[in-house]
Amino acid sequence: MLDDLLQIIDKNCNNIDKKIIIKAYNYAEGAHKEQKRVSGEPYIVHPVEVACILAEMGLDENTIAASLLHDVIEDTEFTYKDLEDEFNIEVANLVEGVTKLGKIKYKTKEEQQAENVRKMLFAMTKDIRVILIKLADRLHNMRTLKYMPVEKQKEKAKETLDIYAPLAHRLGISKIKWELEDLSLRYMHPNEYYDLVRKVAEKRKEREEYISKIIRELKAKLASADIESEIAGRPKHFYSIYRKMVIKNKTIDQIFDLTAVRILVNDVKDCYAALGMVHTMYKPIPGRFKDYIAMPKPNMYQSLHSTVIGPQGKPFEIQIRTYDMHHTSEYGIAAHWKYKEGAPKSGDKDFETKLAWLREVLEWQRETSNPEEFMEDFKIDMFSDEVFVFTPKGAVINLPYDSTPIDFAYRIHTDIGHRCVGAKVNSKIVPLDYHLKTGEIVEVLTSSLPKGPNIDWLNITKSNQAKSKIKAWFKKEKRLENIEKGKELMEKECKRQGLNFGKLAKGDSLESLLKKYNFNGLDDLYVAVSIGALSPSSVINRLIGFIKSQEKEEESLEQIKEQLEHSANNNRRKSNSPGVKVRGIDNVLVRFAKCCNPVPGDAITGYITKGRGVSVHREDCENAKALILNDGSRIIDVEWEDENSRKSEYITEIEVRAEDRHGLLAEIMEAIIQTKIVLYAVNAKTSKANVAIITIKLRIADIEKLKEVMRKMRRIKGIIAVYRTKN
Repeated sequence: MLDDLLQIIDKNCNNIDKKIIIKAYNYAEGAHKEQKRVSGEPYIVHPVEVACILAEMGLDENTIAASLLHDVIEDTEFTYKDLEDEFNIEVANLVEGVTKLGKIKYKTKEEQQAENVRKMLFAMTKDIRVILIKLADRLHNMRTLKYMPVEKQKEKAKETLDIYAPLAHRLGISKIKWELEDLSLRYMHPNEYYDLVRKVAEKRKEREEYISKIIRELKAKLASADIESEIAGRPKHFYSIYRKMVIKNKTIDQIFDLTAVRILVNDVKDCYAALGMVHTMYKPIPGRFKDYIAMPKPNMYQSLHSTVIGPQGKPFEIQIRTYDMHHTSEYGIAAHWKYKEGAPKSGDKDFETKLAWLREVLEWQRETSNPEEFMEDFKIDMFSDEVFVFTPKGAVINLPYDSTPIDFAYRIHTDIGHRCVGAKVNSKIVPLDYHLKTGEIVEVLTSSLPKGPNIDWLNITKSNQAKSKIKAWFKKEKRLENIEKGKELMEKECKRQGLNFGKLAKGDSLESLLKKYNFNGLDDLYVAVSIGALSPSSVINRLIGFIKSQEKEEESLEQIKEQLEHSANNNRRKSNSPGVKVRGIDNVLVRFAKCCNPVPGDAITGYITKGRGVSVHREDCENAKALILNDGSRIIDVEWEDENSRKSEYITEIEVRAEDRHGLLAEIMEAIIQTKIVLYAVNAKTSKANVAIITIKLRIADIEKLKEVMRKMRRIKGIIAVYRTKN
């Protein structure tokens, strides 16, 4: 696998230091040694495949190294500090940026998804390569999705269509975008997908003959004008065909442009010359010509598009671009690494302008505390088609499709949006709910006084940026008025349902509600209801849901207490205080799981066994994960007791991988002696690749002692990896 990766790097990447790649591979292989994928393959296969995808895109060595290590922090014992010490801060930051917020407990799946996307967006602003690794990670996971349960397949496919494919589109990486969309369609709508594959295949020969004839004619024409070119057919992707059939309610027989013809030439001058020749050969369809060379898309895409009537009266699409434009259309933002030494620097103005849309997304999402609302707005922003309009001075402004002059005003500046009283389009006054069209010149008419927006603008605007600015204004300028209005709306809805809001919104139920929406107090809730961010009925339903959930938890806790007390009585002995206590319950038999050997400082979880008390596992233990999956109702919170109440020593196991050499074991033993840790057992062997594999059992007091000895071992010459073992 490593040889294959290095060959791809040789073919596609410039100025790559392979030493860091090889080191990262060995480190990841050691860290994931005990882990398997759902398919049964060794886990290391996944990070290597992710690295291969990025190497094909021509990325730099730190990105490829980070892709090999991208699951190390999340799924193994290694930390950010370990990666920083072993590699460099750049690699550590990339891995940290990709790592999900999996260890934080959220109330809902939507909240967790929203926070993961937020984290990813913030990491992208610091280093765009974070999302490139994440996209490659998701692509390989989608390629191997067949091994997952059907429900998981549909869930992942939907998430991919909602988040990752649109992100790939926004970054201009069509090579990844198309594959993600086609794979998602395969798992979300398998019947439609395979039916579409069959129907497309049935007419492939006829279609290929038709396109081949067009290509021969175009080659002859361009050659006669001394224009060097490369011409090929580009079959439309299944998801693109499927969307056209669904949105336009067409059958596959009614879709003629299943294949497009692409012409690649050397420079921009040849692009327009080729277009002229195409239009003399085939009649262009009015309104179907787009010039993305003069006006590139925000994701850097450049090309000339035209739909023409071909032989036999059948329309087909033609795309004309340069070779550099084609590389950018395939790899988007990643194309920058192909021609630069290392990553584009933060001061690179051209590179920064390509990410302007990301800054805008982050700007409006800061105003949104509701995770469901954030995700909905994010999906809309990613998916929406765009229009391109001009300021009176000729600057190009891109906005979501169907945007209004209000959206335009807020895109120019927040203050201009707040003072907007009217607009002119192509020098004619238009209403504020007018839908802007590509190519129009827009001028905003403003009041000299700070008038402020109208609440009805929220129903007119299309861009999330404008909506967030309007909501922010009402939150700030009319807070007291909104508090009163929100309170009145809540009491009115409660009265309609025969409920008492004062009794509903108290204690833990209110606290849970405020926490869910990140509100600081009840006033924030009233404001959200007043401006329409939350409906009174949804707030009441949430409160009732929290109350019912708390009642069930209390019932469940009572049952667990009874079961644990029965377990302790059956064993006819009290706990020997192993240093762990079950939260809220005394007199319980507690024992450590042998599969993962937790020690003080580890994140731990408890499992109620049948007749043997509570078994304590590390949270990252594979057995514990399986228990949670199979019978989550028997999971219980446990925590370490204070230092004085714990046992003095605990047994744990680590594994060391190193280049085999004389004196290696002695140096490892010396590191143990220096930290004054008791050695319990040691076992050593050498692999065929001349790698020493040393398993060591230690008696330690807490996790800090273990980290200290592991750090010392990693400084020893020739060490590849040091990690805790787990089943």
